Amino acid sequence: MSEPSADDLSARLGKLDTGAPTPTSTHSFPGAVLDNGTNIGTQAHKASISGGRPYTMERSSSSHSVGGGAGANAAKTIAMPGRTSRRGSGTVLTPAGVHVVYHTRTNEDIEFPHAGNKTMADHLRKYESLLTLTPQRMRMIVHAFEETLDRGLQKDGQIVPMIPTFVFGYPTGDEVGEYLAVDLGGTNLRVCLVTLQGHGKFEVTQTKYRLTEEQKQEEGQKLFDFCAECLDSFIRETLGRTDADDVLPLGFTFSYPCSQNRIDHGELIRWTKGFGAPNVEGHDVAAMFKQSLETYKVRAELVALINDTTGTLIASNYVDPNTKIAVIFGTGCNAAYMETAGNIPKMSAMGLPDGQDMAINCEWGAFDSFDHQHLPRTKYDIIIDESSNKPGEQSFEKMIAGLYLGEVFRLIVCELIDQGDLFLGQNTYKLEKAYAFDTAFLSLMESDPTDELLTVIGIFTHFFGVETTIEERQFFKKLAVLIGTRAARLSACGIASIVSKKGYLEQGCSVGADGSLYNKYPNFADRVHTALVDIFGEKGRNIITHHAEDGSGVGSAIIAAMTKKRKDNGFFVDY
Repeated sequence: MSEPSADDLSARLGKLDTGAPTPTSTHSFPGAVLDNGTNIGTQAHKASISGGRPYTMERSSSSHSVGGGAGANAAKTIAMPGRTSRRGSGTVLTPAGVHVVYHTRTNEDIEFPHAGNKTMADHLRKYESLLTLTPQRMRMIVHAFEETLDRGLQKDGQIVPMIPTFVFGYPTGDEVGEYLAVDLGGTNLRVCLVTLQGHGKFEVTQTKYRLTEEQKQEEGQKLFDFCAECLDSFIRETLGRTDADDVLPLGFTFSYPCSQNRIDHGELIRWTKGFGAPNVEGHDVAAMFKQSLETYKVRAELVALINDTTGTLIASNYVDPNTKIAVIFGTGCNAAYMETAGNIPKMSAMGLPDGQDMAINCEWGAFDSFDHQHLPRTKYDIIIDESSNKPGEQSFEKMIAGLYLGEVFRLIVCELIDQGDLFLGQNTYKLEKAYAFDTAFLSLMESDPTDELLTVIGIFTHFFGVETTIEERQFFKKLAVLIGTRAARLSACGIASIVSKKGYLEQGCSVGADGSLYNKYPNFADRVHTALVDIFGEKGRNIITHHAEDGSGVGSAIIAAMTKKRKDNGFFVDY
Protein backbone atom coordinates (compact mmCIF):
# COMPACT_ATOMS: atom_id res chain seq x y z
CA MET A 1 0.00 0.00 0.00
CA SER A 2 1.53 3.31 -0.99
CA GLU A 3 1.43 6.19 1.46
CA PRO A 4 0.74 9.78 0.37
CA SER A 5 3.41 12.04 1.77
CA ALA A 6 2.56 14.52 4.48
CA ASP A 7 3.83 17.29 2.21
CA ASP A 8 1.41 16.32 -0.58
CA LEU A 9 -1.52 16.11 1.83
CA SER A 10 -0.62 19.40 3.45
CA ALA A 11 -0.55 21.11 0.06
CA ARG A 12 -4.00 19.72 -0.78
CA LEU A 13 -5.42 20.81 2.56
CA GLY A 14 -4.11 24.32 2.11
CA LYS A 15 -6.38 24.78 -0.90
CA LEU A 16 -9.51 23.49 0.74
CA ASP A 17 -12.76 25.18 1.61
CA THR A 18 -13.58 23.52 4.90
CA GLY A 19 -17.28 23.32 4.05
CA ALA A 20 -18.45 19.74 3.56
CA PRO A 21 -20.46 18.47 0.57
CA THR A 22 -24.18 17.95 1.10
CA PRO A 23 -25.15 14.70 -0.59
CA THR A 24 -28.74 13.51 -0.90
CA SER A 25 -29.55 9.84 -1.30
CA THR A 26 -32.46 7.42 -1.06
CA HIS A 27 -32.55 4.75 1.64
CA SER A 28 -34.67 2.83 4.08
CA PHE A 29 -34.63 3.83 7.75
CA PRO A 30 -33.71 0.74 9.79
CA GLY A 31 -32.17 2.14 12.96
CA ALA A 32 -29.19 3.90 14.44
CA VAL A 33 -27.13 4.09 11.20
CA LEU A 34 -28.89 4.74 7.92
CA ASP A 35 -28.10 2.74 4.79
CA ASN A 36 -26.09 5.60 3.31
CA GLY A 37 -23.88 5.78 6.39
CA THR A 38 -25.56 8.67 8.23
CA ASN A 39 -25.05 8.20 11.95
CA ILE A 40 -28.22 9.13 13.91
CA GLY A 41 -27.21 7.49 17.19
CA THR A 42 -29.58 5.91 19.65
CA GLN A 43 -32.03 7.59 21.97
CA ALA A 44 -29.92 6.76 25.00
CA HIS A 45 -26.81 8.27 23.41
CA LYS A 46 -28.67 11.40 22.38
CA ALA A 47 -29.94 11.88 25.90
CA SER A 48 -26.40 11.69 27.28
CA ILE A 49 -25.06 14.66 25.31
CA SER A 50 -25.24 17.90 27.23
CA GLY A 51 -25.06 21.63 26.56
CA GLY A 52 -26.36 24.03 23.90
CA ARG A 53 -29.77 24.71 22.39
CA PRO A 54 -32.23 22.02 21.23
CA TYR A 55 -31.76 20.26 17.91
CA THR A 56 -34.84 19.05 16.03
CA MET A 57 -35.07 16.19 13.61
CA GLU A 58 -38.28 15.13 11.89
CA ARG A 59 -38.78 11.45 11.24
CA SER A 60 -41.73 10.26 9.20
CA SER A 61 -43.01 6.75 8.79
CA SER A 62 -45.46 5.36 6.25
CA SER A 63 -46.51 2.56 8.58
CA HIS A 64 -46.89 4.22 11.99
CA SER A 65 -46.41 7.48 13.79
CA VAL A 66 -43.20 8.03 15.71
CA GLY A 67 -44.04 8.20 19.40
CA GLY A 68 -47.83 7.97 18.90
CA GLY A 69 -48.62 10.78 16.43
CA ALA A 70 -52.15 11.51 15.23
CA GLY A 71 -51.93 10.01 11.78
CA ALA A 72 -50.08 7.58 9.56
CA ASN A 73 -47.60 10.20 8.46
CA ALA A 74 -47.39 12.12 11.72
CA ALA A 75 -43.97 13.32 12.75
CA LYS A 76 -42.43 13.73 16.15
CA THR A 77 -39.98 16.46 17.08
CA ILE A 78 -37.10 15.15 19.18
CA ALA A 79 -35.30 17.67 21.38
CA MET A 80 -31.55 17.07 21.32
CA PRO A 81 -29.02 19.32 23.04
CA GLY A 82 -25.87 20.03 21.06
CA ARG A 83 -23.52 22.61 19.63
CA THR A 84 -24.39 24.87 16.74
CA SER A 85 -23.41 23.60 13.29
CA ARG A 86 -23.85 24.93 9.82
CA ARG A 87 -25.26 21.59 8.82
CA GLY A 88 -28.49 19.81 9.75
CA SER A 89 -29.92 16.52 8.47
CA GLY A 90 -33.12 14.57 8.50
CA THR A 91 -35.45 12.53 6.31
CA VAL A 92 -38.61 13.19 4.35
CA LEU A 93 -41.14 10.76 2.95
CA THR A 94 -41.87 10.94 -0.78
CA PRO A 95 -45.37 10.16 -2.19
CA ALA A 96 -43.92 6.84 -3.34
CA GLY A 97 -43.28 5.91 0.30
CA VAL A 98 -39.46 6.20 0.10
CA HIS A 99 -37.36 7.91 2.78
CA VAL A 100 -34.86 10.49 1.51
CA VAL A 101 -32.03 11.99 3.56
CA TYR A 102 -31.67 15.76 3.40
CA HIS A 103 -28.85 17.97 4.65
CA THR A 104 -28.94 21.71 4.98
CA ARG A 105 -26.14 24.23 5.49
CA THR A 106 -28.15 27.46 5.12
CA ASN A 107 -30.42 27.37 8.14
CA GLU A 108 -28.38 28.74 11.01
CA ASP A 109 -31.19 27.97 13.48
CA ILE A 110 -30.72 24.22 13.00
CA GLU A 111 -28.30 22.76 15.53
CA PHE A 112 -26.28 19.67 15.41
CA PRO A 113 -25.38 17.29 18.29
CA HIS A 114 -21.70 17.08 19.16
CA ALA A 115 -19.88 15.69 22.16
CA GLY A 116 -19.02 18.43 24.64
CA ASN A 117 -15.68 19.20 26.21
CA LYS A 118 -16.39 17.09 29.30
CA THR A 119 -17.37 14.07 27.19
CA MET A 120 -14.21 14.28 25.08
CA ALA A 121 -12.04 14.66 28.20
CA ASP A 122 -13.58 11.47 29.61
CA HIS A 123 -12.79 9.61 26.39
CA LEU A 124 -9.24 10.96 26.33
CA ARG A 125 -8.56 9.62 29.84
CA LYS A 126 -9.75 6.19 28.72
CA TYR A 127 -7.45 6.11 25.70
CA GLU A 128 -4.53 7.49 27.69
CA SER A 129 -4.78 4.48 29.99
CA LEU A 130 -4.94 2.11 27.00
CA LEU A 131 -2.13 3.59 24.93
CA THR A 132 0.40 4.82 27.52
CA LEU A 133 3.51 2.72 28.18
CA THR A 134 5.06 3.08 31.64
CA PRO A 135 8.84 2.79 32.14
CA GLN A 136 8.33 -0.43 34.10
CA ARG A 137 6.34 -2.01 31.27
CA MET A 138 8.97 -0.94 28.74
CA ARG A 139 11.74 -2.53 30.78
CA MET A 140 9.77 -5.80 30.86
CA ILE A 141 9.39 -5.65 27.06
CA VAL A 142 13.13 -4.99 26.64
CA HIS A 143 14.00 -8.04 28.75
CA ALA A 144 11.68 -10.29 26.70
CA PHE A 145 12.97 -8.75 23.46
CA GLU A 146 16.58 -9.50 24.38
CA GLU A 147 15.73 -13.13 25.15
CA THR A 148 13.96 -13.42 21.78
CA LEU A 149 17.02 -12.08 19.93
CA ASP A 150 19.21 -14.63 21.70
CA ARG A 151 16.93 -17.50 20.66
CA GLY A 152 17.17 -16.39 17.04
CA LEU A 153 20.96 -16.59 17.22
CA GLN A 154 20.89 -20.06 18.83
CA LYS A 155 19.14 -21.91 16.01
CA ASP A 156 17.21 -21.48 12.79
CA GLY A 157 13.42 -21.40 12.55
CA GLN A 158 12.79 -18.90 15.35
CA ILE A 159 10.08 -16.23 15.31
CA VAL A 160 12.70 -13.46 15.08
CA PRO A 161 15.10 -15.17 12.64
CA MET A 162 18.30 -13.10 13.24
CA ILE A 163 19.63 -13.72 9.72
CA PRO A 164 23.43 -13.69 9.21
CA THR A 165 24.20 -11.46 6.22
CA PHE A 166 27.79 -12.58 5.49
CA VAL A 167 28.97 -9.02 5.87
CA PHE A 168 32.13 -9.61 7.90
CA GLY A 169 32.53 -6.53 10.05
CA TYR A 170 32.29 -2.78 9.66
CA PRO A 171 33.91 -0.84 6.82
CA THR A 172 37.37 0.54 7.52
CA GLY A 173 36.48 3.93 6.07
CA ASP A 174 39.31 3.52 3.59
CA GLU A 175 37.18 1.86 0.91
CA VAL A 176 37.64 3.70 -2.39
CA GLY A 177 36.71 3.19 -6.03
CA GLU A 178 33.64 3.01 -8.25
CA TYR A 179 30.87 0.53 -7.51
CA LEU A 180 27.41 -0.07 -8.91
CA ALA A 181 24.28 -0.53 -6.82
CA VAL A 182 20.87 -1.76 -7.96
CA ASP A 183 17.88 -1.38 -5.63
CA LEU A 184 14.71 -3.27 -6.56
CA GLY A 185 12.08 -1.36 -4.59
CA GLY A 186 8.32 -1.57 -4.41
CA THR A 187 7.65 1.13 -7.01
CA ASN A 188 11.00 1.97 -8.62
CA LEU A 189 14.19 0.34 -9.78
CA ARG A 190 17.09 2.55 -8.71
CA VAL A 191 20.51 2.24 -10.34
CA CYS A 192 23.51 4.06 -8.83
CA LEU A 193 27.19 4.59 -9.43
CA VAL A 194 28.79 5.23 -6.04
CA THR A 195 32.29 6.67 -6.00
CA LEU A 196 33.81 5.95 -2.61
CA GLN A 197 36.47 8.52 -1.70
CA GLY A 198 37.50 7.19 1.71
CA HIS A 199 37.25 8.88 5.11
CA GLY A 200 33.46 8.61 5.02
CA LYS A 201 33.06 10.55 1.76
CA PHE A 202 31.31 9.46 -1.41
CA GLU A 203 29.56 10.71 -4.54
CA VAL A 204 26.44 9.21 -6.10
CA THR A 205 25.11 9.29 -9.66
CA GLN A 206 21.73 7.63 -9.99
CA THR A 207 18.73 7.03 -12.23
CA LYS A 208 15.30 5.68 -11.34
CA TYR A 209 13.16 3.49 -13.59
CA ARG A 210 9.45 3.10 -12.93
CA LEU A 211 8.13 -0.42 -12.35
CA THR A 212 4.68 -1.11 -13.77
CA GLU A 213 2.18 -3.36 -12.01
CA GLU A 214 2.41 -5.72 -14.99
CA GLN A 215 6.17 -6.08 -14.56
CA LYS A 216 5.69 -6.92 -10.88
CA GLN A 217 3.39 -9.81 -11.82
CA GLU A 218 4.92 -11.17 -15.05
CA GLU A 219 7.27 -14.14 -15.30
CA GLY A 220 10.16 -13.85 -12.88
CA GLN A 221 13.10 -14.01 -15.27
CA LYS A 222 11.57 -11.15 -17.30
CA LEU A 223 11.67 -8.97 -14.17
CA PHE A 224 15.42 -9.54 -13.80
CA ASP A 225 15.88 -9.05 -17.55
CA PHE A 226 14.31 -5.61 -17.11
CA CYS A 227 16.73 -4.87 -14.26
CA ALA A 228 19.67 -5.90 -16.46
CA GLU A 229 18.47 -3.77 -19.39
CA CYS A 230 18.12 -0.71 -17.16
CA LEU A 231 21.57 -1.28 -15.66
CA ASP A 232 23.11 -1.66 -19.12
CA SER A 233 21.40 1.56 -20.27
CA PHE A 234 22.70 3.38 -17.19
CA ILE A 235 26.27 2.18 -17.73
CA ARG A 236 26.37 3.00 -21.45
CA GLU A 237 24.20 6.09 -21.72
CA THR A 238 24.36 7.82 -18.34
CA LEU A 239 27.96 6.95 -17.50
CA GLY A 240 29.21 6.80 -21.09
CA ARG A 241 31.20 3.62 -20.50
CA THR A 242 32.05 1.17 -23.30
CA ASP A 243 33.13 -2.46 -23.63
CA ALA A 244 36.72 -1.26 -23.37
CA ASP A 245 36.16 -0.14 -19.78
CA ASP A 246 36.60 -2.40 -16.77
CA VAL A 247 33.74 -4.50 -15.42
CA LEU A 248 32.33 -2.79 -12.31
CA PRO A 249 31.52 -4.64 -9.05
CA LEU A 250 27.78 -4.60 -8.25
CA GLY A 251 25.82 -4.70 -5.01
CA PHE A 252 22.19 -5.80 -5.42
CA THR A 253 19.74 -4.55 -2.77
CA PHE A 254 16.86 -7.02 -2.63
CA SER A 255 14.78 -6.24 0.46
CA TYR A 256 12.46 -9.20 0.42
CA PRO A 257 12.68 -12.18 2.81
CA CYS A 258 15.51 -14.43 1.64
CA SER A 259 17.51 -17.29 3.10
CA GLN A 260 21.25 -16.88 2.49
CA ASN A 261 24.21 -19.17 2.95
CA ARG A 262 26.70 -16.82 1.28
CA ILE A 263 26.71 -13.17 0.34
CA ASP A 264 26.11 -13.60 -3.41
CA HIS A 265 23.24 -16.04 -2.95
CA GLY A 266 19.67 -15.72 -1.66
CA GLU A 267 16.56 -17.83 -2.08
CA LEU A 268 13.36 -15.82 -2.01
CA ILE A 269 11.07 -17.06 0.76
CA ARG A 270 8.06 -14.98 -0.31
CA TRP A 271 7.28 -11.83 -2.26
CA THR A 272 6.06 -8.72 -0.44
CA LYS A 273 5.34 -5.08 -1.43
CA GLY A 274 2.83 -6.09 -4.10
CA PHE A 275 5.14 -8.32 -6.14
CA GLY A 276 3.83 -11.62 -7.41
CA ALA A 277 6.19 -12.59 -10.22
CA PRO A 278 5.97 -16.39 -10.64
CA ASN A 279 8.95 -18.76 -10.66
CA VAL A 280 10.97 -16.68 -8.22
CA GLU A 281 9.90 -17.85 -4.76
CA GLY A 282 12.18 -20.70 -3.71
CA HIS A 283 14.76 -19.75 -6.33
CA ASP A 284 18.16 -18.07 -6.01
CA VAL A 285 17.45 -14.47 -7.04
CA ALA A 286 21.15 -13.66 -7.29
CA ALA A 287 21.65 -16.47 -9.81
CA MET A 288 18.60 -15.29 -11.80
CA PHE A 289 19.97 -11.73 -11.95
CA LYS A 290 23.43 -13.00 -12.94
CA GLN A 291 21.80 -14.92 -15.80
CA SER A 292 20.11 -11.73 -17.02
CA LEU A 293 23.39 -9.80 -16.78
CA GLU A 294 25.03 -12.43 -19.00
CA THR A 295 22.13 -12.44 -21.47
CA TYR A 296 22.39 -8.67 -22.00
CA LYS A 297 26.22 -8.64 -21.75
CA VAL A 298 26.13 -6.06 -18.97
CA ARG A 299 29.58 -4.86 -17.85
CA ALA A 300 28.92 -5.57 -14.17
CA GLU A 301 29.76 -8.38 -11.73
CA LEU A 302 27.28 -9.13 -8.93
CA VAL A 303 29.32 -9.61 -5.77
CA ALA A 304 26.78 -9.00 -2.96
CA LEU A 305 23.06 -9.48 -2.35
CA ILE A 306 21.95 -7.36 0.62
CA ASN A 307 18.98 -6.19 2.67
CA ASP A 308 18.44 -2.42 2.91
CA THR A 309 18.66 -2.43 6.73
CA THR A 310 22.10 -4.05 6.60
CA GLY A 311 23.11 -1.50 3.98
CA THR A 312 21.91 1.28 6.28
CA LEU A 313 24.14 -0.05 9.09
CA ILE A 314 27.23 -0.18 6.88
CA ALA A 315 26.66 3.18 5.15
CA SER A 316 26.00 4.96 8.46
CA ASN A 317 29.10 3.42 10.06
CA TYR A 318 31.20 4.43 7.04
CA VAL A 319 30.28 8.08 7.72
CA ASP A 320 30.20 7.84 11.54
CA PRO A 321 32.17 4.90 13.02
CA ASN A 322 30.26 5.30 16.30
CA THR A 323 27.11 4.00 14.57
CA LYS A 324 26.58 0.47 15.92
CA ILE A 325 22.87 -0.13 15.16
CA ALA A 326 20.63 0.63 12.18
CA VAL A 327 16.84 0.76 12.35
CA ILE A 328 14.08 1.30 9.81
CA PHE A 329 10.80 2.84 10.98
CA GLY A 330 8.61 3.31 7.93
CA THR A 331 5.80 1.34 6.34
CA GLY A 332 7.41 -1.63 8.08
CA CYS A 333 10.20 -1.90 10.66
CA ASN A 334 13.51 -3.70 11.02
CA ALA A 335 16.97 -3.49 12.61
CA ALA A 336 20.53 -4.62 11.94
CA TYR A 337 23.62 -4.67 14.13
CA MET A 338 27.04 -6.32 14.34
CA GLU A 339 27.33 -9.55 16.34
CA THR A 340 30.38 -11.69 17.09
CA ALA A 341 30.56 -15.25 15.77
CA GLY A 342 30.94 -16.68 19.28
CA ASN A 343 27.41 -15.45 20.06
CA ILE A 344 25.89 -17.09 16.96
CA PRO A 345 25.82 -20.83 17.78
CA LYS A 346 23.81 -21.65 14.65
CA MET A 347 26.84 -20.64 12.54
CA SER A 348 29.39 -22.68 14.46
CA ALA A 349 29.87 -25.08 11.53
CA MET A 350 31.50 -22.27 9.53
CA GLY A 351 34.48 -22.32 11.86
CA LEU A 352 34.70 -18.57 12.30
CA PRO A 353 36.89 -17.21 15.10
CA ASP A 354 34.73 -16.32 18.13
CA GLY A 355 35.64 -12.66 17.82
CA GLN A 356 34.80 -12.37 14.13
CA ASP A 357 32.13 -9.74 13.43
CA MET A 358 29.03 -10.67 11.41
CA ALA A 359 26.22 -8.26 10.52
CA ILE A 360 22.81 -9.56 11.60
CA ASN A 361 19.53 -8.67 9.89
CA CYS A 362 17.10 -9.05 12.79
CA GLU A 363 13.72 -8.99 11.00
CA TRP A 364 12.40 -7.95 14.42
CA GLY A 365 8.91 -7.00 13.22
CA ALA A 366 7.94 -10.57 14.15
CA PHE A 367 8.68 -10.11 17.87
CA ASP A 368 5.90 -11.52 20.12
CA SER A 369 4.07 -13.05 17.17
CA PHE A 370 1.65 -15.95 17.70
CA ASP A 371 1.95 -16.17 21.51
CA HIS A 372 1.34 -12.45 22.21
CA GLN A 373 2.78 -12.62 25.72
CA HIS A 374 4.73 -9.37 25.98
CA LEU A 375 3.35 -6.49 23.92
CA PRO A 376 0.40 -4.49 25.38
CA ARG A 377 -2.01 -5.13 22.53
CA THR A 378 -5.33 -3.29 22.64
CA LYS A 379 -8.52 -4.50 21.02
CA TYR A 380 -7.72 -2.19 18.09
CA ASP A 381 -4.36 -3.92 17.55
CA ILE A 382 -6.12 -7.27 17.68
CA ILE A 383 -8.66 -6.17 15.05
CA ILE A 384 -5.83 -5.01 12.77
CA ASP A 385 -4.00 -8.30 13.25
CA GLU A 386 -6.98 -10.58 12.75
CA SER A 387 -8.13 -8.74 9.62
CA SER A 388 -4.63 -8.72 8.06
CA ASN A 389 -3.44 -11.13 5.38
CA LYS A 390 -1.13 -12.77 7.95
CA PRO A 391 -3.02 -13.04 11.27
CA GLY A 392 -0.81 -13.65 14.28
CA GLU A 393 2.38 -12.63 12.48
CA GLN A 394 4.51 -9.44 12.61
CA SER A 395 3.00 -8.37 15.94
CA PHE A 396 5.68 -5.78 16.78
CA GLU A 397 5.51 -4.25 13.31
CA LYS A 398 1.72 -3.96 13.45
CA MET A 399 1.96 -1.82 16.60
CA ILE A 400 4.61 0.64 15.44
CA ALA A 401 4.85 0.76 11.64
CA GLY A 402 3.47 3.62 9.60
CA LEU A 403 1.13 1.35 7.70
CA TYR A 404 -0.96 0.72 10.83
CA LEU A 405 -0.99 3.86 13.02
CA GLY A 406 -3.70 5.61 11.04
CA GLU A 407 -5.83 2.49 11.23
CA VAL A 408 -5.60 2.45 15.05
CA PHE A 409 -6.87 6.04 15.04
CA ARG A 410 -9.69 5.20 12.61
CA LEU A 411 -10.85 2.22 14.68
CA ILE A 412 -11.07 4.39 17.82
CA VAL A 413 -13.05 7.05 15.94
CA CYS A 414 -15.40 4.39 14.56
CA GLU A 415 -15.91 3.04 18.09
CA LEU A 416 -17.01 6.50 19.24
CA ILE A 417 -19.28 6.80 16.21
CA ASP A 418 -20.90 3.46 17.03
CA GLN A 419 -21.43 4.58 20.60
CA GLY A 420 -23.21 7.70 19.35
CA ASP A 421 -20.55 10.05 20.72
CA LEU A 422 -19.30 11.47 17.41
CA PHE A 423 -20.79 12.82 14.18
CA LEU A 424 -24.49 12.29 14.98
CA GLY A 425 -26.61 13.04 11.93
CA GLN A 426 -23.62 13.04 9.60
CA ASN A 427 -22.65 10.60 6.88
CA THR A 428 -19.67 8.64 8.16
CA TYR A 429 -19.32 5.91 5.54
CA LYS A 430 -15.94 7.23 4.33
CA LEU A 431 -14.50 6.72 7.80
CA GLU A 432 -15.80 3.17 7.93
CA LYS A 433 -13.50 1.94 5.15
CA ALA A 434 -10.47 0.05 6.45
CA TYR A 435 -7.19 1.98 6.19
CA ALA A 436 -9.01 5.10 4.98
CA PHE A 437 -7.23 7.21 7.61
CA ASP A 438 -3.63 7.47 6.49
CA THR A 439 -0.84 7.82 9.04
CA ALA A 440 0.17 11.01 7.22
CA PHE A 441 -3.08 12.52 8.54
CA LEU A 442 -1.88 11.90 12.11
CA SER A 443 1.36 13.65 11.27
CA LEU A 444 -0.53 16.65 9.87
CA MET A 445 -2.84 16.86 12.88
CA GLU A 446 0.05 16.78 15.35
CA SER A 447 1.74 19.56 13.36
CA ASP A 448 -1.33 21.84 13.22
CA PRO A 449 -0.22 25.11 14.92
CA THR A 450 -3.53 27.01 14.65
CA ASP A 451 -5.81 27.72 17.61
CA GLU A 452 -8.86 26.52 15.66
CA LEU A 453 -6.95 23.46 14.35
CA LEU A 454 -7.72 24.34 10.74
CA THR A 455 -5.71 21.44 9.33
CA VAL A 456 -7.85 19.02 11.33
CA ILE A 457 -10.97 20.74 9.95
CA GLY A 458 -9.62 20.29 6.44
CA ILE A 459 -8.82 16.59 6.89
CA PHE A 460 -12.22 15.64 8.26
CA THR A 461 -14.23 17.92 5.95
CA HIS A 462 -12.42 17.32 2.66
CA PHE A 463 -11.48 13.67 2.97
CA PHE A 464 -14.37 12.36 5.07
CA GLY A 465 -17.19 14.88 4.63
CA VAL A 466 -17.87 15.44 8.33
CA GLU A 467 -17.83 18.55 10.49
CA THR A 468 -16.14 18.85 13.87
CA THR A 469 -16.23 21.08 16.94
CA ILE A 470 -13.11 22.54 18.51
CA GLU A 471 -13.45 20.06 21.42
CA GLU A 472 -13.51 17.15 18.99
CA ARG A 473 -10.54 18.50 17.05
CA GLN A 474 -8.53 18.93 20.25
CA PHE A 475 -9.38 15.35 21.16
CA PHE A 476 -8.29 14.10 17.71
CA LYS A 477 -4.96 15.89 17.98
CA LYS A 478 -4.29 14.50 21.46
CA LEU A 479 -5.29 11.02 20.30
CA ALA A 480 -2.80 11.29 17.43
CA VAL A 481 -0.13 12.24 19.98
CA LEU A 482 -0.96 9.17 22.09
CA ILE A 483 -0.75 6.81 19.12
CA GLY A 484 2.47 8.33 17.78
CA THR A 485 4.06 8.32 21.23
CA ARG A 486 3.21 4.67 21.83
CA ALA A 487 4.85 3.75 18.51
CA ALA A 488 8.00 5.70 19.40
CA ARG A 489 8.25 4.17 22.89
CA LEU A 490 7.80 0.63 21.56
CA SER A 491 10.45 1.38 18.92
CA ALA A 492 12.79 2.46 21.71
CA CYS A 493 12.25 -0.93 23.38
CA GLY A 494 13.69 -2.65 20.31
CA ILE A 495 16.72 -0.35 20.24
CA ALA A 496 17.22 -0.80 23.99
CA SER A 497 17.23 -4.59 23.66
CA ILE A 498 20.22 -4.47 21.28
CA VAL A 499 21.97 -1.83 23.40
CA SER A 500 21.53 -4.02 26.47
CA LYS A 501 22.57 -7.19 24.67
CA LYS A 502 25.76 -5.65 23.29
CA GLY A 503 26.66 -3.59 26.38
CA TYR A 504 26.67 -0.26 24.54
CA LEU A 505 25.06 1.74 27.36
CA GLU A 506 28.16 2.82 29.28
CA GLN A 507 30.24 4.04 26.35
CA GLY A 508 27.20 5.07 24.31
CA CYS A 509 26.60 4.65 20.58
CA SER A 510 24.83 6.17 17.62
CA VAL A 511 21.82 4.57 15.97
CA GLY A 512 21.30 5.21 12.26
CA ALA A 513 17.54 5.51 11.71
CA ASP A 514 15.64 5.70 8.44
CA GLY A 515 12.06 5.38 7.18
CA SER A 516 9.13 7.74 6.73
CA LEU A 517 7.96 7.45 10.35
CA TYR A 518 11.33 8.47 11.77
CA ASN A 519 12.01 11.12 9.14
CA LYS A 520 8.60 12.77 8.87
CA TYR A 521 6.44 12.03 11.91
CA PRO A 522 6.54 15.00 14.35
CA ASN A 523 8.64 14.49 17.49
CA PHE A 524 9.19 10.79 16.78
CA ALA A 525 12.95 10.94 17.38
CA ASP A 526 12.55 13.04 20.54
CA ARG A 527 10.05 10.55 21.93
CA VAL A 528 12.43 7.67 21.22
CA HIS A 529 15.17 9.50 23.17
CA THR A 530 12.81 10.23 26.06
CA ALA A 531 11.82 6.56 26.18
CA LEU A 532 15.47 5.44 26.26
CA VAL A 533 15.97 7.63 29.34
CA ASP A 534 12.83 6.14 30.90
CA ILE A 535 14.24 2.65 30.30
CA PHE A 536 17.90 3.18 31.28
CA GLY A 537 17.81 6.30 33.43
CA GLU A 538 20.17 9.18 32.68
CA LYS A 539 22.59 6.82 30.92
CA GLY A 540 19.96 6.46 28.21
CA ARG A 541 21.16 9.85 26.93
CA ASN A 542 24.30 8.05 25.73
CA ILE A 543 22.25 6.44 22.96
CA ILE A 544 21.64 8.91 20.13
CA THR A 545 19.59 8.30 17.02
CA HIS A 546 20.33 10.22 13.83
CA HIS A 547 19.24 10.20 10.22
CA ALA A 548 20.86 7.23 8.51
CA GLU A 549 22.81 7.24 5.29
CA ASP A 550 21.46 5.75 2.07
CA GLY A 551 21.49 2.03 2.79
CA SER A 552 20.09 0.64 -0.45
CA GLY A 553 22.47 2.69 -2.63
CA VAL A 554 25.62 3.74 -0.81
CA GLY A 555 25.45 0.87 1.69
CA SER A 556 25.10 -1.66 -1.10
CA ALA A 557 28.15 -0.25 -2.90
CA ILE A 558 30.27 -0.23 0.28
CA ILE A 559 29.36 -3.86 0.96
CA ALA A 560 30.32 -4.71 -2.63
CA ALA A 561 33.68 -3.03 -2.03
CA MET A 562 34.19 -4.86 1.29
CA THR A 563 33.24 -8.22 -0.26
CA LYS A 564 35.56 -7.82 -3.23
CA LYS A 565 38.47 -6.92 -0.96
CA ARG A 566 37.71 -9.83 1.39
CA LYS A 567 37.64 -12.39 -1.39
CA ASP A 568 40.68 -10.92 -3.13
CA ASN A 569 42.53 -11.41 0.18
CA GLY A 570 41.35 -15.05 0.36
CA PHE A 571 39.24 -14.58 3.48
CA PHE A 572 36.27 -17.02 3.55
CA VAL A 573 35.98 -16.86 -0.21
CA ASP A 574 33.18 -19.49 -0.20
CA TYR A 575 30.88 -17.12 1.73
